[in-house]
Amino acid sequence: MKESTRWIGLAIFMIVCLGAGGIGAIATTPEIKGWYQTIEKPTWNPPNEVFGPVWTTLFVMMSIAAWLVWKKGGIKPVAIPLALFFTQLALNIGWSWIFFGSHQPGLAFAEILVLWLAIAGTMVAFHKHSKLACWLMAPYLSWVSFASLLNFTIWRLNAG
Repeated sequence: MKESTRWIGLAIFMIVCLGAGGIGAIATTPEIKGWYQTIEKPTWNPPNEVFGPVWTTLFVMMSIAAWLVWKKGGIKPVAIPLALFFTQLALNIGWSWIFFGSHQPGLAFAEILVLWLAIAGTMVAFHKHSKLACWLMAPYLSWVSFASLLNFTIWRLNAG
């Protein structure tokens, strides 16, 4: 694979991952000062300003992880790890639309558990091709673990 092709690949992964974040933000952003502001949240809920920088950093790290796996030999040898990667990316987008777009924290909690499993599966699959790629996904899994607890707590505080 040519060096220029590798760098174009990185750019494509960045566009795809940051684009996924943008698609999720379409559902999320209007609800931050709307519905989300009106629901009960735990005292340990991070300030709204934290989420954007954290997610941007995580999407960049995911991009690099997927690129590291892809550049080992193109799509065919890593089709399953990349399929898992794109599955978790779609689930990530879906969570925003369920939680923020549909105002369904209970359903979003069920979905985020599936997302967590998909991320863990992606990490296992990535590890076989690049240990660094696996570890670049670890902060994402940690954040989604925290988000799962936050999602569950918000659901329980607002169930009624």
